[in-house]
Amino acid sequence: MEIIVNLDVVMAMRKVSSKELAKAIGITEANLSLLKRGKVKGVRFETLAQICNYLDCQPGDILVFNKKDEV
Repeated sequence: MEIIVNLDVVMAMRKVSSKELAKAIGITEANLSLLKRGKVKGVRFETLAQICNYLDCQPGDILVFNKKDEV
């Protein structure tokens, strides 16, 4: 099982830069980069809500659950 982060896709569709989004939601560009690459263990609901509010999207537009067959 994995969570796929499509934040970069949504940002590109809205023509929003990493610098702009990071500043708007109050996190560093480095932390935003980690989130975009799926290199974080979790994300606070508050942060997710701020991202969705700024990008005018839903959490499901950014995060997708991919259920892989497990052995």
